[in-house]
This record gives sequence, C-alpha cells and structure tokens, in this order.
Amino acid sequence: MADYNKFTDHELASLLKEDDHLAYNLIFERYAGVLVAHAYRVLANQDIANDVTQDVFLALWENRHHFKLTTSLTSYLFTAVRNRVINNIAHQKVIDKYADSIVNFMDNHYPAADEQLMAKELSELIDKEIATLPSKMRNVFLLNKNEELSYKEIGQKLNISDQTAKQQVYNALKYLRLKLHMLFLL
Repeated sequence: MADYNKFTDHELASLLKEDDHLAYNLIFERYAGVLVAHAYRVLANQDIANDVTQDVFLALWENRHHFKLTTSLTSYLFTAVRNRVINNIAHQKVIDKYADSIVNFMDNHYPAADEQLMAKELSELIDKEIATLPSKMRNVFLLNKNEELSYKEIGQKLNISDQTAKQQVYNALKYLRLKLHMLFLL
C-alpha cells in the first residue's frame, strides 16, 4: 500500500477522480483546518465557517469525476471557500432584508390590517343585530343612521310623530348597545 502522505496535491487530485477515499481523506486532513480558519476570519462564526468548509469538501467529493485542477489544489480550495463565504454573506443579507421587511410590515401595516378586519367584523355584527330589530324600529333606525334623516323627516315620511321617531331610534340604540355589550363579554 502506498504512503499517501508522500503524494503531491496533483497526485491526490488524480486519485480522487478515481474514487479513492484515502486520497479524499488526506486532502481533507491537509486543508480542513486552514480553510475553516480562513472562513472564520471573514464570517466570525465558527459553526458557519465549519459548514462552509464541509460544503466545499462535500462538493469536491460529489463532483470528483468532473473535477479539473487547473491551478493548485490549495488555490482551488481557498477559492471555493471564498465563494461559499460570499454566497453565505449574500444569503444572510437577503434573510436580514426579508426579516426587516416583515418587522416593518408588522410595525406599520399589520395593526392597520388588524383594525380593518376588526372594524369589518364589528360592522357585520352590528348589521346582524340591526336585522333582529322589530321591523318598524329597524326602519326608523336605518332612516336616521344610514340616510341621515332627521326625526321630523322620518315622522313625515312614515306618518309618525317626531317624538315617536326619536323614541324608536333611542330604543334601537339601547337594544344594540345591550346586545353588543353582551357579545363582547362572551
């Protein structure tokens, strides 16, 4: 059995292309530590530096059949780590930008959207309760609130007194307040 420690990087790269696990392991042993240190200097995060280096070695193994060494193995590995570090930084910037946009949306838009939804639900609830009013009371109430007619105009339109129109609106509001209060307590 050959002494792999005596092989040059070029010889190890050639053996790697032939699925030689020992050559791969020796390349890993020779360069993993310095590549992690190189990645760490830029990333300042040991776990990410380890991951970047592992990714480079995984890609080296997975692409070993197509691997062409045009420079030194050292240059190839350092360039691969540098590219992964750059991709990692770019990816982190995208994540940070996305997270900032979510926070910005939550701070500036979500409450408004939530308030709009609550207002819509409340409006639907009020409409539902208005529909349960006795028909004459409901008619007077809607003329006053939706069409903004005065008590006098309602009285003339429905042939009732101003005071009756006023009382019907008062009774409708009292009923609605009570019903809505009870619903909010649930």
